[in-house]
Amino acid sequence: MIRVDNITKRFGGIRAVDDCSLHVTKGSITGLIGPNGAGKSTLFNIIAGTFPPDGGSVQLDGVDVTGWPAHRLFRAGLARTFQIAHEFARMTVLENLLAVPAGQAGENLLTAWTGWARVRREEAAIRQRAEAVLGELRLEHVAHELAGNLSGGQKKLVELARTMMWQPKVVLLDEIGAGVNRTLLSEIAGEIERLNRDHGYTFFVIEHDMDLIARLCHPVIVMAEGRVLTQGSMAEIRRNEAVIEAYLGGGRTNQNGAGIGAA
Repeated sequence: MIRVDNITKRFGGIRAVDDCSLHVTKGSITGLIGPNGAGKSTLFNIIAGTFPPDGGSVQLDGVDVTGWPAHRLFRAGLARTFQIAHEFARMTVLENLLAVPAGQAGENLLTAWTGWARVRREEAAIRQRAEAVLGELRLEHVAHELAGNLSGGQKKLVELARTMMWQPKVVLLDEIGAGVNRTLLSEIAGEIERLNRDHGYTFFVIEHDMDLIARLCHPVIVMAEGRVLTQGSMAEIRRNEAVIEAYLGGGRTNQNGAGIGAA
């Protein structure tokens, strides 16, 4: 679903991503781990169109999308969530979902004036879809709450709900567990598993929570110093001495407190 070939990104004299190659298989939940500064977020930003690479290529479902802007990638089927949720804080949860589908007829002033019946039909269909998504994620009880008033975990669920409004080919999840309590995190993980199993969503996941990675992801890709160090199952990663040395600096717990040893 995603193929990255020899991607390089420089910031001044620093190579944040250095001739990096990897692939994400269709229908998988693939994890991406590594220490701070390994290049994970930079690689995500390149794949998601936040900025272009200095070299190399990115393919999405067999199409070369290198350098495409985020809005074009979104229409092509790539969605992304963020470590810090990017909700429309002064809009309700339902309105956050209604705003997602691109190219709505009501966005065109002429159509809004002359094709009001079409606009109403489209808005009704989008609202029906939004209400169904909220029901699937058990968010009906906050549908009319301002999104800015939600807890951090609820905001992460709203971001996941927004990706479902466009039925993407692949979703990039950037630290979905950051700032989320364990109970709600387990619920979010369950929804990711369900979307993967029942709807065929492909997920590419950056995460520091090794227990979450172990639950969700196969394979797991390890980055260090801008490159892929290795990949495999989480059990294999935990036994890999090169990972322990490069990722953890020879210890069993990194500076974020995220242990890679068996739970």
